[in-house]
Amino acid sequence: MNRRDFIALGAAGAVGLLGEARFAGARPPAPPDLTYGASRLGISDDDRDGTLYIPKSYQPGTPMPLMMMLHGFAGTGDGVRGMFPLAEEFGVVMIAPESRGLTWGRSIPGFDADVRYLGPAYRHVANLVDIDETRVALGGVSDGAGYALSMGLAYGDSFNHLIIFMGGQMVPYRKQGKPRIFMAHGVDDTQMPIDKTARVYVPQLKADGYDVTYHEYQGGHRVPPAEIRAAFEWFVGSKPR
Repeated sequence: MNRRDFIALGAAGAVGLLGEARFAGARPPAPPDLTYGASRLGISDDDRDGTLYIPKSYQPGTPMPLMMMLHGFAGTGDGVRGMFPLAEEFGVVMIAPESRGLTWGRSIPGFDADVRYLGPAYRHVANLVDIDETRVALGGVSDGAGYALSMGLAYGDSFNHLIIFMGGQMVPYRKQGKPRIFMAHGVDDTQMPIDKTARVYVPQLKADGYDVTYHEYQGGHRVPPAEIRAAFEWFVGSKPR
């Protein structure tokens, strides 16, 4: 893929569409039928779409933090539904998109169908609600976390926070911006061994100048509720709103 192809993709991928949503001018008023709570994204023609969560405390005209959370292998948007009560409690709009295949980014990072889906998903939500541009997070669990870390570093000028739970391989094809990073990993994880992932990547990221908050916890390939809550507190910068 040459540079011209890459630029064309960027205009239709995550980076281009986040920029377009932010700088296209004033967003129209929220529609009167805005659905609070959980609803389907409604942007995909097939069964794999995604879920949107809008807290009941959301008020048009008052920007709210946004978190895009990616599910694990063979998962769906419902896989992160357990985080929605925290989204309500902390006042965070959540997008739970679904990978185009069984998992995320099976082709060259940054040049796959998932990027071309995540951008429109963000733009769709940005046209519905007011987003706090200082708190836009890309996160994930397991396979989704590895993809979120790689893509988040590549698009760090758009996603300023990354939330990585039990992440796999970090394979950024470029690095832009300096997103803040929250990473949590179980010391007994056999699916994504900590000595081959987090304990390798955290020192590298810190050496590269990234602000990394890192938690190790007792357990395997499962995220304790306390770590998820800690990530939300870290993201919003305070206790529940």
